Amino acid sequence: MNDASRKAHWDNVYRTKAENEVSWFQESPAPSLELIDLARPAPAAAVVDIGGGASHLVDALIDRGFINVTVLDLSEAALDAARTRLGDRATRARWIAADVTEWHPTQLFDIWHDRAAFHFLTTAADQTAYVERLEKAVRPGGHVIIGTFAMNGPERCSGLPIVRHDAASLGKVLGGDFELLHTRLHDHATPWAAIQHFQFSLFRRLIEGVNP
Repeated sequence: MNDASRKAHWDNVYRTKAENEVSWFQESPAPSLELIDLARPAPAAAVVDIGGGASHLVDALIDRGFINVTVLDLSEAALDAARTRLGDRATRARWIAADVTEWHPTQLFDIWHDRAAFHFLTTAADQTAYVERLEKAVRPGGHVIIGTFAMNGPERCSGLPIVRHDAASLGKVLGGDFELLHTRLHDHATPWAAIQHFQFSLFRRLIEGVNP
């Protein structure tokens, strides 16, 4: 899919379905929060949620006192849904409508979080573009959390093909500047009680001259 068709696809999804009518809906983003806790961020840590869409992660981070939260998604409709849900609290986050493979980060982040966006990048070119943005955005010593369908997970989502991953394949894409700290499997129950197998991996960006 080209950029325009990707945007049109996701705008249509979020304009025609309620948040609990999509397979990835998650009332509580517990796996993501557990890995964020492992990174031990301060409340002032800069966190970006890639492909955050209408996810409830931003709600949870605001509730926990985080004051520097950014949500990036290709779909303006998805961001609108999250902002509407948050009401006045939406002003406590920064919202960016952009394709992550074309985004130009303007700040450094302590935590890069991505639940179920990266696995939609099925070409080497898109994956390379993603990593280039990640390298520009994550400060040395910062953390990267990526959740994708596991190797035994679905092969498609929302009618689109995906690429399944494990920690090793993600590490290969990220390259030698990122150290794997933790990985875990997670069985996600969709709103209609189907089980989807996910994996979540936590990486730390190495600091030149400091790490072994």
